[in-house]
Amino acid sequence: MSELHKFLFDGLPVRGMVVRLTDAWTQILQRRASSGTGAYPEPVRNLLGEMSAAAVLMQSNIKFNGALVLQIFGDGPVKLAVVEVQPDLSLRATATVVGEVAADARLSQLVNLSNLGRCAITLDPQDRFEGQQPYQGVVPLFGDQREPLEKFSEVLQHYMLQSEQLDTTLVLAANGEVAAGLLIQRLPSGGINNLSAGQSANEDEIGRNEDYKRIALLASTLKPEELLTLDVDTILHRLFWEEKLLRFEPLSGASAPRFACRCNRERVSQMIRSLGVEEVESILTEREDVEVGCDFCGQQYRFDAVDAAQIFKPDAGTVPGSSLLH
Repeated sequence: MSELHKFLFDGLPVRGMVVRLTDAWTQILQRRASSGTGAYPEPVRNLLGEMSAAAVLMQSNIKFNGALVLQIFGDGPVKLAVVEVQPDLSLRATATVVGEVAADARLSQLVNLSNLGRCAITLDPQDRFEGQQPYQGVVPLFGDQREPLEKFSEVLQHYMLQSEQLDTTLVLAANGEVAAGLLIQRLPSGGINNLSAGQSANEDEIGRNEDYKRIALLASTLKPEELLTLDVDTILHRLFWEEKLLRFEPLSGASAPRFACRCNRERVSQMIRSLGVEEVESILTEREDVEVGCDFCGQQYRFDAVDAAQIFKPDAGTVPGSSLLH
């Protein structure tokens, strides 16, 4: 089962998390494989898995009542990859692939051929008031010298350092069975109960805390195959056996990260309504119904002419039709 572990380094301004997506990740892949588009090429699968693990870590790292949406887009064969994680850690993920993907394709070859690719992180509140817009941060897929970044973990580390002013170390890995991630992050000195007394202001500046630098160096020695194959207790013991960890109760079972899609017939009806009467009538002159598939879960929704007429009724209060393809 998928699981999430949180921990603190006792007396130090450093926290950490480990996530292992197993059933949640394989459900995403199985739904994709059974769709008409078929399974993802291996490099795309691994990138989307790393994004999924990272998005869960980021959502778990903030106090926010809303969805966290992590996107990457550019001019390579991967036009768009999206992961959405809700506050209860339910998640869904999808990628749009156009063209051939080399078996050994790296991040720049997947998304960033002209060094114009971008990564976007969006926080969308559940109860937005009128006129409120989601918060979004967008960063390029290159470093300070405009060098293309070849690991997705490097993109997010750069984002956290530049946009959030937080020293962060990430190790991400994915295959066909597991998507996993380790996050180590320096905490600000003020207001954290486990911090040692008497820290100077300089120790709280970016890149200057020696405790964080030591722990980050240990974390960076974790190999992807270890992250994918070892249990969390073994990983933490191998990396930090000389440190005193304060561990929280892991999230597993019903509280663990899990796959869930929010698509439904009512949402699809609203989308069809947004197309307008003329566009929908044009589609129906060419075929018997309007068919809409969810990119996240593969669910297919079908609306015939009668269903479409109900959608555009001014007093339409119910979801039209009952024809649902599985």
